[in-house]
Formats: sequence, C-alpha cells, structure tokens
Amino acid sequence: MNTTARHPAAKHAAPKPRPRTAFENWEDGIDKADDKWNAYDCEIRSAVDEYDRHLSRTPGYVPLDWRVVKAMLWVETGANLPQWRSAPMQIGNNGDPGLMALLGDTEGGDLIIPPSFRAGLSVSAVKSIPTHNIRAGIGDLLMRMANFEFKSVPDRDGRTYDVTVRAGDSIDKIARAQGSTLELMRQLNPSSHMLKPGDVLKYQKASIQRVVTGWKPITPAGVATYYNAGGDSMYGRKMDHALNAVRQAKDARCN
Repeated sequence: MNTTARHPAAKHAAPKPRPRTAFENWEDGIDKADDKWNAYDCEIRSAVDEYDRHLSRTPGYVPLDWRVVKAMLWVETGANLPQWRSAPMQIGNNGDPGLMALLGDTEGGDLIIPPSFRAGLSVSAVKSIPTHNIRAGIGDLLMRMANFEFKSVPDRDGRTYDVTVRAGDSIDKIARAQGSTLELMRQLNPSSHMLKPGDVLKYQKASIQRVVTGWKPITPAGVATYYNAGGDSMYGRKMDHALNAVRQAKDARCN
C-alpha cells in the first residue's frame, strides 16, 4: 500500500507589477494633454514664419516645422508646470548660457534673430514674457543648428576700383590698405602672382565676416544634441513622443 502523502499543487502568487519608470509617467502626462497645452500655437507659428522669412536666403535652409517647436515646449515644461506661464521654452534660466550666447552677437545670434524681434529680446523680457521666451528659444535652436564660417563678404556698393602697385607692396598689404580682403583681391586679379611696381590691380571693398553656410537637420535627435546639449539623457526619446502627440493633437485656430 502506497502511503505517500498527496499534496495539492502549490499555488503561485501573481507577480507584482513592475514599477513604472519616471519616463513612463512623463509619457502619461503628455498623452493626457488637453487644450491648455495648445495655448501657444499661434505665437509659435507666427515666430516660426518670421524666422523662415528672415533665413530663407541662407544656403540650404529648410522651413522650420512649427510643431517641432511646440513639442519642445511640451518637453521643456508643459501646461501643468508654473513655468508654462512665463518661460515655456526655459531659455534664460539661471545657469543657462543659451540666452547670452544668442544675444551677445559672438556666436552668430546677430545673423539668426530677425530685426523685428531684436528690440524685444531683452534678458528680462525673455525670462518673464512667454512670447519673447518662445522667440528666443527658437533663435537659440536655430543658432545651434546653423553652420557658420568666416568668409570674405563684398560691400553693398559692388563698385570696382583700380590701385597701382608700389615698391614693397604685396597683394595682402594692398587688400588691407584698400579695405578689401585677400580672397577677393585674388579673385579679381587671378594673374597677380608676381607683383612689380606700376602694375594696376582691381579691388572691391570687402571684409571678413561670419556667415551661415548650411544647416544641420532639425530632428528630435538633433534638438536633443544641440539644444538640450546632453542635459537630459532622455530628451531625444521625449521629443519623439511629444512630436508624435503634437501631430495627432488638434491645433489651435489662428487668425
């Protein structure tokens, strides 16, 4: 006789649900966005239109998708945070060098900001007025996405002058003396390899200036790399999610 005790099969406890990550909680907030999150649609579109007009003649410029900027606002703040009502793009925060780089004219901001925006973009206005914060944020983004070089730029008059070579002159010396550039002098005088007194050279007024020579692609990954600059390791993923949500949301009507 088998006296082995029979034991009922052990009941397995249900696995505990995995705790939600901070990123998943953030995604839930984006997915629940209501009409308050569309409050700046018209300001964004108007500002982007002005930047597009201003930059349209720069090499390789592609009109900016205003929804990328809207997604940036959703990533940077969002309608549930108090900063939404003053600095939705977060440019100008303490410790953020972006605003001073944009307004300081040493990194190309003077080429990026439309003249119609220049007077209004004071430090205090950008920090406290949403419209100016958005304009400055777009400017900072575009400044970081632009490729700059220093090149010879002719003056507007475009007139060509003659100059007679004297003893001891070099083409570089003549360019500096006449307010031109070595590059332009060589273009106008392609056979001037050996100068001798009495030669007549042509020149135009010109100077070496910073210019925009091209643009990096303005994608979620690009925004994360150049605008956020590594401050949030999840920024690229957040931009992807926010941009998808923005494109599915109903836009505000603008006059």
